[in-house]
Amino acid sequence: MLSFDELLASLQNCVIADEQTYQDDNQTFELFFDKLSESSRSGVKRIKERTLEEAAHLLRKVRLDVLDRGHLQLLVRLLISLQLQMVHISTACRKVDQMLQHLAKVDHQLVFEEIQARLSTIVVSQQTLTLEDLRRACMFLEDSVVGRDVWQEFCPSFVNKVSELFTCILKRESLRDGALCYVAVKVCLQIFQLLPREVAPAVWDKDKRNPAVQKILQALTDIILGQSSNRDTRLLAGTAMAMLINTASDSNSVGAAAWSVLQGFHEEPWLLTVGALQVQGHPTEADGVGRLAMSRGLLTCCQSHILLSSCEEGTEGCLLLDALLPLLYALCEEKLDCHYLAFEVFTLWLKKVRECVEDIWKMTGGRLLPDCSSLQQQLISIIWTNAESPVEGVSDCARVAFSLLLDVYEVDCEEFGDTEKPLYQTLLQRIIQLPWESRAKYHRLSALLPYLGTDKVLDQYAELPDHLLKCMSNDHLSPSASELYKCLIQHQRKELCGDSSKSESDLANHWAKRWLSVLLEALTSHVVLLQSNSSTHLLPSTLQVFPSAVEPLLASLDPFSPGHLCAWAFIMSSYRATTGGSPWALQGNSTLKTLQLALGSADDKIRLAALNLLCCSPKTKETPTVEELTIMRTFIPQNLNSESSLFRQHFQAAVRRFLVRIRDGCLAQVKQQKGKEHTSQMGSSQEILGHGIGFVDWLCQLACCNLTPGHSYQRKKTVLLLMSALFETCTDTWSPNKKKGQPPGQLNMGCLIRCARLRGLWDFFSREKLLVVISCLEDSTNEIRELSAGLLVRFFPPALPDDIAAALFARTKKLLCSPRVQQAQMGALMMRVLHHKWQGLPEHCKLNSDISISGGHNIQTSSFIRFLMKELEDHYLAAKADLMLAARTKPIHGVLSTLQRCLLEATCSIYDSLGPELATEVLSLLEKISLLLLGVLHGQQHTESDAPPSFCEMGNAISALIAHSSEGNQGDECVLLSEEHSLVLTCYWVSLKEIGILLGSLVERILSESKPGTCFLTKQQLGKASDIFKNILLKCRHWGAVEGCCVGFTRFCSSLLGSSDPELRNIPAHMLQQGLQVMQSPSSASVTRRAAGLPMLILCVLSAEEASKTRPLLAHSVKTLLDTARTPLPENWDQTLDIPQVCAVHTLQALVRGSGLGFAILRFAPTVATLSLTLLSSPCWAMRNAALQLYSSLCSRMLGQRPSSEEGGTKHCMSSYAFFHHYSTLQPFLLEELRVAARDLECRPEDARLHLQPSLYPILTLLSQLQPGVQDSAEGLADFLPPILQLSASPIYSVRVMASKALVAMTPPSDYVNILIKLTAQLPHTPEHCCHNLLHGQLLNIKALLDRALSTDCASPAELHATVSAIEASVWLATGAQRCPLVRAAYVTVVELLRRCCCETFLSKLFDILVGELRAPQQGLQVGLSSFHQKAIHFLCTDHEWACDIWETFTAVSCDLKLALVTWVVESQTSLITHLKDLIRSVLQSSLREALLSPVVEYRRTHLAALVAVITRGDSLPPPAFLEEPVILECLDLLLKDLEDQRDGSEFLSQALHGASLLLSQSSRDSVIERWCNILESHRSPDSLEVLRVACAEALCVAGLPLMSQNRVPPTITIRLLSTGLYFLQDQSQLVRTKAATFISLLHHTKGGGQRSVYLTQVNLTVPLLLDMLLEECWKTPGVLEVLLCHVPHSDLRSVLREAAPDIGCGSLYEQDDANVFAEPSVISAHVMPYLLHLVEKHSESLVLAQSLSTWAQENTAQLLGNLALCKDLQPAERLTLLMDPQFHSTLYGLLTRTVFLLHLLKTCDNMQHLCDPSALQMTLKDVCSRLSQQGVYLSSALMSAVAGDKPLSHKDSQ
Repeated sequence: MLSFDELLASLQNCVIADEQTYQDDNQTFELFFDKLSESSRSGVKRIKERTLEEAAHLLRKVRLDVLDRGHLQLLVRLLISLQLQMVHISTACRKVDQMLQHLAKVDHQLVFEEIQARLSTIVVSQQTLTLEDLRRACMFLEDSVVGRDVWQEFCPSFVNKVSELFTCILKRESLRDGALCYVAVKVCLQIFQLLPREVAPAVWDKDKRNPAVQKILQALTDIILGQSSNRDTRLLAGTAMAMLINTASDSNSVGAAAWSVLQGFHEEPWLLTVGALQVQGHPTEADGVGRLAMSRGLLTCCQSHILLSSCEEGTEGCLLLDALLPLLYALCEEKLDCHYLAFEVFTLWLKKVRECVEDIWKMTGGRLLPDCSSLQQQLISIIWTNAESPVEGVSDCARVAFSLLLDVYEVDCEEFGDTEKPLYQTLLQRIIQLPWESRAKYHRLSALLPYLGTDKVLDQYAELPDHLLKCMSNDHLSPSASELYKCLIQHQRKELCGDSSKSESDLANHWAKRWLSVLLEALTSHVVLLQSNSSTHLLPSTLQVFPSAVEPLLASLDPFSPGHLCAWAFIMSSYRATTGGSPWALQGNSTLKTLQLALGSADDKIRLAALNLLCCSPKTKETPTVEELTIMRTFIPQNLNSESSLFRQHFQAAVRRFLVRIRDGCLAQVKQQKGKEHTSQMGSSQEILGHGIGFVDWLCQLACCNLTPGHSYQRKKTVLLLMSALFETCTDTWSPNKKKGQPPGQLNMGCLIRCARLRGLWDFFSREKLLVVISCLEDSTNEIRELSAGLLVRFFPPALPDDIAAALFARTKKLLCSPRVQQAQMGALMMRVLHHKWQGLPEHCKLNSDISISGGHNIQTSSFIRFLMKELEDHYLAAKADLMLAARTKPIHGVLSTLQRCLLEATCSIYDSLGPELATEVLSLLEKISLLLLGVLHGQQHTESDAPPSFCEMGNAISALIAHSSEGNQGDECVLLSEEHSLVLTCYWVSLKEIGILLGSLVERILSESKPGTCFLTKQQLGKASDIFKNILLKCRHWGAVEGCCVGFTRFCSSLLGSSDPELRNIPAHMLQQGLQVMQSPSSASVTRRAAGLPMLILCVLSAEEASKTRPLLAHSVKTLLDTARTPLPENWDQTLDIPQVCAVHTLQALVRGSGLGFAILRFAPTVATLSLTLLSSPCWAMRNAALQLYSSLCSRMLGQRPSSEEGGTKHCMSSYAFFHHYSTLQPFLLEELRVAARDLECRPEDARLHLQPSLYPILTLLSQLQPGVQDSAEGLADFLPPILQLSASPIYSVRVMASKALVAMTPPSDYVNILIKLTAQLPHTPEHCCHNLLHGQLLNIKALLDRALSTDCASPAELHATVSAIEASVWLATGAQRCPLVRAAYVTVVELLRRCCCETFLSKLFDILVGELRAPQQGLQVGLSSFHQKAIHFLCTDHEWACDIWETFTAVSCDLKLALVTWVVESQTSLITHLKDLIRSVLQSSLREALLSPVVEYRRTHLAALVAVITRGDSLPPPAFLEEPVILECLDLLLKDLEDQRDGSEFLSQALHGASLLLSQSSRDSVIERWCNILESHRSPDSLEVLRVACAEALCVAGLPLMSQNRVPPTITIRLLSTGLYFLQDQSQLVRTKAATFISLLHHTKGGGQRSVYLTQVNLTVPLLLDMLLEECWKTPGVLEVLLCHVPHSDLRSVLREAAPDIGCGSLYEQDDANVFAEPSVISAHVMPYLLHLVEKHSESLVLAQSLSTWAQENTAQLLGNLALCKDLQPAERLTLLMDPQFHSTLYGLLTRTVFLLHLLKTCDNMQHLCDPSALQMTLKDVCSRLSQQGVYLSSALMSAVAGDKPLSHKDSQ
């Protein structure tokens, strides 16, 4: 058979030879052949499908009738050959088959014969069927119409071949468990399904019975019963057998066979009769998969009448109800590994019941699900108990099953006239009783809603809206809650639409009655999750169902009210995106004004919502208006440096949508212009095109300007994301890995690109832009480097310019030799880019003596890899000769990383990069390197021990190496790691990590791309690779090396275990056995934290095990680990050495924590939990520590996902009933442990002893994390209550606390009131015979139950009457008669919860008692007294009158009580009542001096914090003064001295600064203001502590605002404060920047005379506001020029060039980051430059200003000219180095800004022109900028305009 390429060449030659015949179709044929060739060559599925689609389209254009038969035959063979290449891609095969069907219309017989010839080679061959044969057979059966016709002829022969294959398969375990068996079963299924007429006689006709089919049936039986461990194969075999049964035409025969299948599971041996065939089977696995496979097969394949057939004719019962249901019920109840599959089949059973329900009624003559019937209860029980299953997917299946059950019940009631349908009401009440935290609650309500109606549900479940809002503030619950809300409003609309007279507005008003307040509360909430989730889920659903709801929503909003602007933006953007309606017409002219407010908001959410309003549109061809384009040009530059990653993602998505609208709109205009000349629409069309194309070009230019080094990570990340969106949208680059977001066809996109290029725009890939992106390859952050490399590889041309390529290659080689990991990673990435741009490298750029680059030829990838191998070998030899020198000058890790990238990230096949010889070299070299590195740490070159060296041995080995390299000159001993130690360790661990990743990924790639028998890796080589992994994992202690190596090792094991070769699959199993043996062997090494790399070795092998199999390796490993951990410790165990039992526990913990095993480990959870709790009693500390870690990890895995909410709840989502249902074997053990602990407390108080059972607290912690549920069968869990209540008397405080939490979890909510009554009745009424521990525990229990009951509305005031009476009767517990302060505190807390239910007499009495206790003198030290004081004060101060009484005596109480009172003020979250607030403020201010003189620092700090809180909370401006001026000045002096002397820590200093600022706002003494200003300036440096910088920014708001707004400070102080504000606006801390922006916003608002609420502006917008105020108010003030220039970077280029490191990596190993990585000198220079130029314009109006300008010009002209000349003379060799240097760019911007300022000064001031000729300076400046631009220094348009001498923008215009 000719290959595809040979057939294609022959056919092309034929077409060329008969050019006359095909002259009309010649070009079409050429395109057709190109598409077929491209599809054949490409390895990407989507490219294959796309090119085949295009080829089919071209084929339909060709006149096939002119083809002679020979040429047609060649074409058919070509397509069949192509189809055989794509047997793995079903969709591609079908597209080829469509072309074959098209040819069959011309000559069907020819197509038939050609396919027949291909299939005959499979059938006629004497050899056993191969995997490739089976896949081809599957393809022709499934994806070929003519192929199925051919198979009808070959069916008997092929069935014989398949039966012979099964005989071979079942003899070998490797074949039974591999792909061959699976595909063989799949072929059988397709034969039985697609060729039933050919198969049926051999099964059902005794005379035509075929032994081959008998063999196949026997093989399927054996596979189902467990001879194959592959679960997918067994399930497929069950479907194939059911499909075989379904081939009969006689329904009785089919029914009998189906009954035979199910009844056989109850017999041994399993006897199966199918028609004339009978086979026996012996189950080998009792895992339920066999029963599951047959049940699934019967339900999938059999028709309804078969499923309803009885066992014997004339008997009652049917297969569906009497055979399948009991089987499935048992499977769902068993705790099997296939629990999800069992429940999936149960759901399938319910679907079948729904389909067959009418036939069931006829068969039974009655209802299927009568109320309270056993069947109904059984089905509800299955669904209800599995709704909270921790097994992934089961809860979703339970949800579907619940809906199906309700549907079946509904039709059952309707059929038999049951109008009451009591089940619905019962279920509703049961659902309402569930806690709101239960996710299943909302799924069940959604399913039940259609049958009850919205009004009934909402009336009976009045708390539902509140519960929905709680869910929306919880990420785990928000999807289910939002789905319920959507169902509610959809059914509400459906119910309302019954009245046709209602308009959309009427419908919206009905919605608003129930939901308007709820939705507005969510949208305006300060809870971020609630607001975000409601805007994402609830709001779009609302507007989809009720579009007119936008009117009442908007009518309720005031943009200046807190939270309303955000809600407005959400509503408007959602309205436009959901309905497509124009948002601009909703509120008239105010819409744009509000939009501008939103776009400038300080809140990211508001700006994003407003941006979405601008960018979104349901119609992508809706071209943005001029106003929208203008707003976007303003908005985008202001939002490039956001710190929020989420903001950047949404920003990119919004801009991409905007660009798509521009692109599609412009494409529409281009299409309209075709054929239209001199029409009236041409002008408008050209204008639209101009605006759109211009915006895209502007965005590209903006991106390049903001990519240069020196910009912040946030800005560059945002810009790169925008560039990616721009290139994806506005170029014709097609991305094969994306389903959506592809550009329009190349023809259409090409027209638009040509149109833009004709205008001189859209030169996206110019040299300048290329250099800008290349400069990002050396960014300090990995994300920027990867993004820029991705842009270069995906979008930029494949050839680099010669000079750039040479410079980049030279720099890359230097980086690869850097010892710094980051620089080596840069070099690896740059080499990968060069690898992709290989064709463009110049001829003179030689890699080594043998490999050079020819400009006209493609160099094979293997040459590049060979070069890298040569480099790696050089580095290895250098390390072997002198490791210290190599670690500094030729480290190994850089080349390893490069090799990994170039080998594994290449788009070509691995076989194009590596051959057998080169692969052998790679493995050999990696082995040598690993042995070298491990040998160094062992202190020798070779070691046979599997134990890693101890840390001491490693340190000694490294020290010896250093000493040898330095010839004994060690110097002084230091406890810190030396630079040499760091070098060796870094080289060691990073190299080993890279070896592991490279080796594992390489083996995975080779095995995945190799076909059977073609892999060039031998078993010996793979064994060598496994030894490398074993050595690294077992002989290395560095966690970074182990963790990195595990990434590659998991891939290595996964690829081997997935191989069809049993010898390869045995390698990981052998390694696992070795690991287990090492773990069981006693170690002589020192104790190793978490057993070093051994657990990871075992985890990696087990994680790689196929999930579709029974995981025998996992079962064996867990058993071995459990047995080892249970082994008693030897009598002479040594705690300083590794112990096998401890290592086994650590390994179990690794298995539990490992995400690779997922839920597979849960089947061992009860046993592992029991073990870990038992081992907590071990005498070995290491064992107890390991057991506790294991228990903690296991609990997290068993309990499932923890709700993520802003409230930070401690409970998980699983209820106690669901937990013990799924882990039932754990219940008796936990219960017994609790009972044993409780029995220890059963002694007389005088005999009590302090004893803690080790497992007690962990068990209580586990129980406390469960959700209380509504249990129908609470008897089992009720056994937990007595021991938990007994444990409340524990002498250990933490046990009592945790027992109270466990009590809540284990108590059904319906029993809360009864237990509360019992507990409160047991409270003593007198202090005699009172056990304090028991009493405290009882009160804790009461508090916990009350807290839960009241928060979930489980108890009404009437039900709590008895509880309240008992509490009131025990009031003595708050008096001094109760000697324990903790008991008193607990009692007060309980009363606080019941406050609304208590009578006034009792409360008054309690007030007197508490006040007396607080005022009573303290007698000695009492444990818990401060806690009692806090609780008492909190209780008293909640009441206004009581609080006033307490605070009026503040000065008379003790210092401890004062501290408690001021602490309460600080911790109080709600605003105080105005009168009380004024009183507290007065008290705190009057006692301020005394507090500041107090020796107790905590009291001073808390007093200041309370004063600040009570003054500023709820107020925008400080209140009028309460203190006399002298007192204020004295307090200020005390505070400022503390601040100046930096005393008592940063926390106190921040409060002192805030307090001083408050006092300063009430004073106007210049000397004090001067001191305060000096303090602010001393802390504005980025080196200062963040807490102090935050305090300084707050101080500007507190004191700077009133001082400046009231003009109480001189101009010199004003400019200093504004300069400090400008520093803070550039601070690294977002909080500092936000507070500084608040200061500017408030100052701008007050100076503008605004009357409405203050509007906080985005940080970036406040910079020009600040500069405006500085220039408008202080331009005449001396020093204003210096203030502006201090924010412009220095211009000393010479020092930058001098400090530039000549050699990469020669400094320290770790480079210190700048103190402020957020600062952007070039950006602030751009802000300041217009103000400097405007300052020049005012020189004639101020003599002081003119003098300052003249002095500056004289002092700086010479320096600027010298640096400008230096910049002009930069050599090409320096340019790429400087291009990557952030300091160079900052200095350059400072130089150019100052030079432009000087140029403008010289032009404006005639008396300065003697310093320099302005025209000459301008020419020089233009020349420098031109040269820099060509070398990749992208300068802003504003700077270039100023250089060109254009009229400078005013400072306001520049904004």
